[in-house]
Amino acid sequence: VLLVESGGGLVQAGGSLRLSCAASGITFSIYTMAWYRQAPKKQREMVATITSGSETNYADSVKGRFAISRDNAKDTVYLQMNSLKPEDTAVYYCKAELGVALFYWGQGTQVTVSS
Repeated sequence: VLLVESGGGLVQAGGSLRLSCAASGITFSIYTMAWYRQAPKKQREMVATITSGSETNYADSVKGRFAISRDNAKDTVYLQMNSLKPEDTAVYYCKAELGVALFYWGQGTQVTVSS
């Protein structure tokens, strides 16, 4: 199983980035996909999730600014991030979940938002 994130980088406050996570080795369409992030000296936190039925859920801190989506034909999940703030600076991780006991993580991609 491999989850490969891309799209991170340095952006000014108010800018946008789109993260991608390409999955292989799993039946992508049946997994709940999620984005998490971890800032320095902080715990990893959920940012957004999307179920196999495309139901979405967001952390309060990103509602209205971020959008998660998936393309089952490409085995890829996306995170569109708009109106970025310095406090969004973190390593962003992709996670594939099938129930509570089966999950996989990507290696992470750095997002840095300058003020």
